Amino acid sequence: MCGIIGIVAKTAVNQALYDGLTVLQHRGQDAAGIATYEDGRLYLRKSDGLVRDVFHTRHMINLKGRMGIGHVRYPTAGMSSTAEAQPFYVNSPYGITLAHNGNLTNFDELKRELFQDGLRHINTDSDSEVLLNVFAHELASFGKVRIDADDVFRAVARLHRRCRGGYAAVSMITGVGILGFRDPYGIRPIVFGRRDTELGPEYIIASESVAIDVLGFELVRDLEPGEVVFISKDGDIQTRQCADEPRYSPCIFEHVYLARPDSILDGISVHKARMRMGESLAKKVMREWPDNDIDVVIPIPDTARTAALELAHALNVPYREGFIKNRYIPRTFIMPGQAMRRKSVRQKLNAIDLEFRGKNVLLVDDSIVRGTTSTQIIQMARDSGARRVYFASAAPPVRYPNVYGIDMPTTEELVANQRSIEEVCQLLGADRLIYQDLEDLIEAARRGNPRLADFDVSCFTGQYVTGDVSLGYLNQVQAQRSDEAKARRAETSNALQDLHVSADA
Repeated sequence: MCGIIGIVAKTAVNQALYDGLTVLQHRGQDAAGIATYEDGRLYLRKSDGLVRDVFHTRHMINLKGRMGIGHVRYPTAGMSSTAEAQPFYVNSPYGITLAHNGNLTNFDELKRELFQDGLRHINTDSDSEVLLNVFAHELASFGKVRIDADDVFRAVARLHRRCRGGYAAVSMITGVGILGFRDPYGIRPIVFGRRDTELGPEYIIASESVAIDVLGFELVRDLEPGEVVFISKDGDIQTRQCADEPRYSPCIFEHVYLARPDSILDGISVHKARMRMGESLAKKVMREWPDNDIDVVIPIPDTARTAALELAHALNVPYREGFIKNRYIPRTFIMPGQAMRRKSVRQKLNAIDLEFRGKNVLLVDDSIVRGTTSTQIIQMARDSGARRVYFASAAPPVRYPNVYGIDMPTTEELVANQRSIEEVCQLLGADRLIYQDLEDLIEAARRGNPRLADFDVSCFTGQYVTGDVSLGYLNQVQAQRSDEAKARRAETSNALQDLHVSADA
């Protein structure tokens, strides 16, 4: 998952882009970047780190112009690389920048095609660079000195026919305008909004509606699967469906964990969806464990709070905050490497002993992925004096990797893969484990927008909506994403840094 934003305004957009990226920081903490345009010139600043660390006053002053795009990165392949910070840029044709959220499942095939047919060199291992070059190649094929909205729509339509996977992107064409587009399945989220000013209307495109709200825009709507929105540099807006057979299947894990609760995605309030997850989880507890002896419900901050509060209310059990979170530690889910995740959990959370001592505690988390964090938290509860520790997940068992832009681990690293719930419970060290049923999770989301017939739930079922994910591809993902592979890349990176230091000395 990454965060993307694009703005066309009547005044300078640098501060608005910066503010928007800080609101989307939860979607990526590895790198950040902004590209703007003014008077025939493109201005770009990007680097590793949080938004506040990447952009200083001197950078902001240099980001001139009334239109621009931005990105916060979280690496699906694992380790950080300054070369893969976005937006990416190609100078031909026209000068195009692009910021992308998602993952292309036919990355290798597209990379070969771009070199053989388009003589285009891909400088990184990022599928975002491939996506940009596919778009640039299609625009160049028209052979026009000046392009218009129709050309943009035609190019994205061709891109949709070539690219597979989940993707949402914003792109800026120098001197022309900004566009946003979404894959034909609508897997990754993207919305757009508008605000009226004395100088005229201004437009924004973003990953989540929270960025639109915070910046004072009004949400217009989500982009449909396969749809494109184009905003000229003068502020004229057009939308068009550019996919041959769009099928609405948004990623349900956005509602479980990824998105901010104050966002509305695909017409669904994330906050209300999580409330409904808690309600349905409570019904399962009452159905399967009517004589439970739960004394208190405690959430794992922050994402699980909403579901835990509703669960406690439905069970008529006290809800308590039992863990204090250090907000200066990044989200452990998106940290590369198991060793770093283990170390960060105790730095990230500290237990309030009096909420645990002598009680039967039901801990609630949004999901259980590797199980590493859950195991340590359960032990923390025992160390704080809990008599019994039960654990509930607002999501079903995660048994399969996500291939559409979420860096879930490989199959063998998922604690629920090829294990029964009882076996997972024993591994975590809990006295009892309760998982959400998949049907209840889908209903919790769908109730916010009944017209959605499908969701991408591949990490729970192993059924991938794009229909092109083979065992060979999953093995390739495993080779790239396993903690062992990440450790090897980290060693190589550290060795290169040491070499540079020695050379400088």
